[in-house]
Amino acid sequence: MSHPSLGLPPPSFAAGFPAAADRLRAARAQLAARTLEIMVERDRTLVKRHTELALRQLLRDVDVFIERLAMAVADANPRWLGKWMDDVAPQYRRRRVPMDDIVNLLESLQVSSRAVLSPVEQAPADAAIDDGIRVCRWYRRIAGDARKRNPILAFIYKGA
Repeated sequence: MSHPSLGLPPPSFAAGFPAAADRLRAARAQLAARTLEIMVERDRTLVKRHTELALRQLLRDVDVFIERLAMAVADANPRWLGKWMDDVAPQYRRRRVPMDDIVNLLESLQVSSRAVLSPVEQAPADAAIDDGIRVCRWYRRIAGDARKRNPILAFIYKGA
């Protein structure tokens, strides 16, 4: 990321693929719906674990993920999505959304974005999504993530 006080240049959203970013923004509603469909296909327990309100919030959140992905594609800088994931991961933890579900969301977004982006344009998108997944996996290892625990280890640690 650039910083004016460090003398670095401002981000240039013409350095990457600005036309691809515009196509991502234009197809945002269809991509968000398709991403959620792919998410549910990949993990059938998602519908059982989350209420309808939580699924609607995830659908709303996919809209922001697409915007950040478009910024990463336009600037050819994967840190747009990774840095943003670093900022919002505590909010997902507060909402008790497992980081595994966010990784599933990012991987589903990667699959659904292939309908809009060409293979050359997909490279910066893949790099940005991989950076976001890396951040999610880092937050997953912190205690308190709302994921299913191993029952044997839970029994042992309980002291029973």
